[in-house]
Amino acid sequence: MNRKRKESGAPIASYVRRHRVGFLAFLLFALIFSVVLSLYQLPVEAVFYASLLCLVAGVLIFGVDYLHYWKTHQFLVELRHRITLGLTDLPEPGDLLEADYQALLSIDHEDKIRLISEADKSKSDMLEYYTMWAHQIKTPISAMRLLLSEEDGKEYGELSSELFSIEQYVEMVLSYLRLDSESSDLVVRWQPLDAIVRQAVRKFAAQFVRRKVALAYTGVETMVLTDEKWLLFVVEQVLSNALKYTPKGTISIYLEPEQTLVIEDTGIGIAAEDLPRIFEKGFTGYNGRTDKKSTGIGLYLSRRILTKLSHTIVIESEPGKGTRVKIGLASAELEVE
Repeated sequence: MNRKRKESGAPIASYVRRHRVGFLAFLLFALIFSVVLSLYQLPVEAVFYASLLCLVAGVLIFGVDYLHYWKTHQFLVELRHRITLGLTDLPEPGDLLEADYQALLSIDHEDKIRLISEADKSKSDMLEYYTMWAHQIKTPISAMRLLLSEEDGKEYGELSSELFSIEQYVEMVLSYLRLDSESSDLVVRWQPLDAIVRQAVRKFAAQFVRRKVALAYTGVETMVLTDEKWLLFVVEQVLSNALKYTPKGTISIYLEPEQTLVIEDTGIGIAAEDLPRIFEKGFTGYNGRTDKKSTGIGLYLSRRILTKLSHTIVIESEPGKGTRVKIGLASAELEVE
């Protein structure tokens, strides 16, 4: 920590510290020179001028050397922001010690590249495995849903609801994996917002009925510049949260000016102290601790997705009075396919 503070100091102070032995030696030699001249009883003016000449010569020598030192320092500062994979741009070492430092730096850099490569491979393998697992798990889920659809009774309805939750978690895993993938298949086009919202509503229709929650839907007939699949995922996450935390009442979906999609519920609301942190990864807040099933991932993913699409999301809530989620979909400068 101490060393880091010294290295980040002013170049002049650093230069003085680096050459303190040379400065002390120069002053000592100048003093010896003056003493020897005075012992020979030379006039004071001669001793003074000789000392002054030594001082001027020293200032010139160290001045030129400091200029070279400062330029090298500036070059290394710029290089620090440009180094990515190699150290080929480093200046030629000025002496044996600098060569030794550069050799150590090269060894450290090569080791860092090796570790990064290993970490990237490990991450790639993990993503490939979990993506394969998420796709494979969909097969037994579909089979179970088919079997449950052929049965009647309250217990089968509960099982079907839990199976629906499992499907949602699997979709969340896939979206989490795809979001940071280079092949995140982002396709930005002009899309009818009403069609996207209706897809989400149809998906959760059974949940509305089972939970006895009313839906107040005002048609959102507008075109938005977005990615249909990713925006649909966000709307589904918001609807899922609204249903989860609205034991009774109404969920309203409508459009406000400037292409702002609003999903409002009359549920339990969000505590004021939790609101600033609801988009944090893994944060569940008071409601999540009560529900025991919250993952703290849905809103985190939603915000990241909307940011990628140049959209916005704002949540207003009050405990006991419900929550209002506003998704800003105003057109931005996006690459349209």
